[in-house]
Amino acid sequence: MNEQELRKRLATLRIEHRDLDAAIDALRASGSADQLQIARLKKRKLKLRDQIAAIEDELLPDIIA
Repeated sequence: MNEQELRKRLATLRIEHRDLDAAIDALRASGSADQLQIARLKKRKLKLRDQIAAIEDELLPDIIA
């Protein structure tokens, strides 16, 4: 993927990560929170975070000082 495609993918992943965060909060606030569903959403959120970090590392390589 080129840099532009990576940036688009990164933006999409960040939006999905925020949406999952909102969904988890909504489930908790509803009072009838299904713990299994919340656990699945959290697991998905962690995978997204790892994907985001990988793309950020690819876009911003370490600079040796």
